[in-house]
Amino acid sequence: MPHHCYFNGQISPIDIPLFKTNDLGLLRGYGMFDYFRTYNGVPFRWDDYWQRFENSARLLKLPLPVTQDEAAAVLTELYQLSGEQEVAYRFVLTGGYSPDSVSVVQPNLLIRTEPLPQDNPMARQKGMKVLPYEYVRDLSEVKTTNYVHMILMADEMKRQQASDLLFHCKGEVSELTRSNVFIFKGDTLITPNRHILHGITRRVVMELAAAHFKVQERQVTYEEFIYSDEAFTTSTTKWVMPIVRVGEHSIGNGTPGKRTLLLQNLFEQLVGVK
Repeated sequence: MPHHCYFNGQISPIDIPLFKTNDLGLLRGYGMFDYFRTYNGVPFRWDDYWQRFENSARLLKLPLPVTQDEAAAVLTELYQLSGEQEVAYRFVLTGGYSPDSVSVVQPNLLIRTEPLPQDNPMARQKGMKVLPYEYVRDLSEVKTTNYVHMILMADEMKRQQASDLLFHCKGEVSELTRSNVFIFKGDTLITPNRHILHGITRRVVMELAAAHFKVQERQVTYEEFIYSDEAFTTSTTKWVMPIVRVGEHSIGNGTPGKRTLLLQNLFEQLVGVK
């Protein structure tokens, strides 16, 4: 069966045109989204994702047109229509149609199912290379639709055989373009606490790590990142993915570290997928 989407109260096949041309998401880039997936047909950490979506909407001053229970009912219907064992969900909330190209009248809400992505599965075993990039996101707690820097750098990442950008500003590391970062210094796990999106996978990994390591949320300098013993990134699609190179600098010995691989294994056991 084809995937479907919900748009302002109606469910349609995913390839149906929906938005008018005066939507603030198109005209002004005024929009946000969230993204998560099912495991065994159940949306993973649904309460956490909804709370983050609510928080993003509040920070953008966009009223949510549905409640959590109403959204959950939509997820169930879209999942059943997909006919798939597992799906990814994408929520998009824009500023809606604006008569003067500035004012918010009524936000537009899109919820769609998508096939599960394959986000560089070999890198979970061998590790990934990232490029340092001096930038810090505006409204970092909001998962906005603005990914212009990642798109502008796509050709350069391909040329240097890198998978992502490592955002840093004034000597402080924040995140990758679409995921959180961690480092190990000995048996201490450290993750940035400023200028970041508070990832749900990040939260889960910290919960899993607490029984095995000391966990710190604090500022992380660029220098201590590149000279860390191990580094990795976390997201819905990456799970726990080792970072073994930043530009031309190897992290540790340039291979995934044993502590990172332990957390990778613990996360995969939790979700029941290899």
